[in-house]
Amino acid sequence: MEFYSVRDFRTESKAVWENLAKGGEVVITNNGKPAALMIDIPEGKFDEIVQAVRQAKAKVAFNSMRRGAAAQGYMSDEEIEATIAEARGADGT
Repeated sequence: MEFYSVRDFRTESKAVWENLAKGGEVVITNNGKPAALMIDIPEGKFDEIVQAVRQAKAKVAFNSMRRGAAAQGYMSDEEIEATIAEARGADGT
């Protein structure tokens, strides 16, 4: 996987596109940190690739939420039931 700065992307775009075609992935950095991932999309596979990328992003977000919940401590079954009852209100709806 090749890495290019934003400046490199502007000044050496031909090399970026060539490496993207050759390797299938190019990372664009901003201030030395990864900012964007360019991936080669085979003809006729746009929707499939977009769906796969969205699923991967959702999985990363879900795992991040799980780590955050674990760091804060899990709720017991009783606490969950009490929270649900409180959210439903006194009338149970």
